[in-house]
Amino acid sequence: MKTLKNSAFALLLTIVVFSAQGQGSNSNQKMMKSVLHKANTRGHANHGWLDAHHTFSFANYYDRNRIQFGALRVLNDDIVAGGRGFGEHPHDNMEIITIPLRGALQHKDNTGGQGIIKAGEVQVMSAGTGVLHSEVNASAKEEVNLLQIWVFPNVRNVKPRYDQKSFQVEGRNNQWQNIVSPFQNTEALWIHQEAWFSLGNFLKGKRTEYKLNKSGHGVYIFIIEGDVTVNDQKLNKRDGLGVWDVDKLNFTAESDAQILLMEVPMK
Repeated sequence: MKTLKNSAFALLLTIVVFSAQGQGSNSNQKMMKSVLHKANTRGHANHGWLDAHHTFSFANYYDRNRIQFGALRVLNDDIVAGGRGFGEHPHDNMEIITIPLRGALQHKDNTGGQGIIKAGEVQVMSAGTGVLHSEVNASAKEEVNLLQIWVFPNVRNVKPRYDQKSFQVEGRNNQWQNIVSPFQNTEALWIHQEAWFSLGNFLKGKRTEYKLNKSGHGVYIFIIEGDVTVNDQKLNKRDGLGVWDVDKLNFTAESDAQILLMEVPMK
């Protein structure tokens, strides 16, 4: 009888532990939230000289469910024909990050900032109290493909500023390379927002993780090239995935892949 009682107690204990573990797993799954934007669902406008894809509502593309992701307001994937570009236009109270993927872009603004930014470099501009600038393809013949990203600042009406930097591509081989952060005097460019941008180039089969810098943040993942699995979500070229209420993310490169991460406040 004593043996039967002990066996029954052991069985009951096993069931309780298993049930508690299952509840914990479900609880974690419920806590994490995500939004998926497949590449072919982006807004698209082809103006001849400009072939643009918009992850979030922009210009004539509007989707009330795709206005922003936390502090991330714009993610445009633009191809600009040789010799063409965006004439002088205004911005204010926005942090603007430009990442050329191929080709080169010439920038000029009314603060005296000017230069050519090419693949391997990153440019940041704090529009602050207001700035006028132009962006033109630096080549008369070759296309330029760039990502332009707008982030809401955490302080308004700052003095406009402009900066750019060249990053060694080797620094992102099979690891994350921080290119934008909230801090001055670091290897990354800084902006007026608690945001971290990172690039990574991963060989097929490589597994890695990303730990968020702050509680209450989310990460928007943009697949520049290749196929990637993030946790259990499969992503392909130019897909976007926003994830929040999570501490870290697990990545597996299903092919050689290039990834951009944008960690931003969600409120």
